[in-house]
Amino acid sequence: MQNSAEKEEFKGYLEKSGVIDALTKVLVGLYEESDKPSDALEFIKKHLGNSLGIDVDALKQENADLKAEVSALTQRVDDLSKKLEAANKQ
Repeated sequence: MQNSAEKEEFKGYLEKSGVIDALTKVLVGLYEESDKPSDALEFIKKHLGNSLGIDVDALKQENADLKAEVSALTQRVDDLSKKLEAANKQ
């Protein structure tokens, strides 16, 4: 079991790094919700990023867009590779 000094050191670390403040803001937001979400953990996950100034939905959309772009570019590389191979055979 940890001693009291270690616990206080860890608590100080969490306070200095802003973890306690961010968690408090999210939990207060959940408390203040008039319509409580069915999945409190999902609410916390979604809003924790928001309390840090991160737009989670925008990041998810950007990720999806980039995956689609990678797929399209991969297909383009495959097509060009086939054309190059065909041209080299002639």
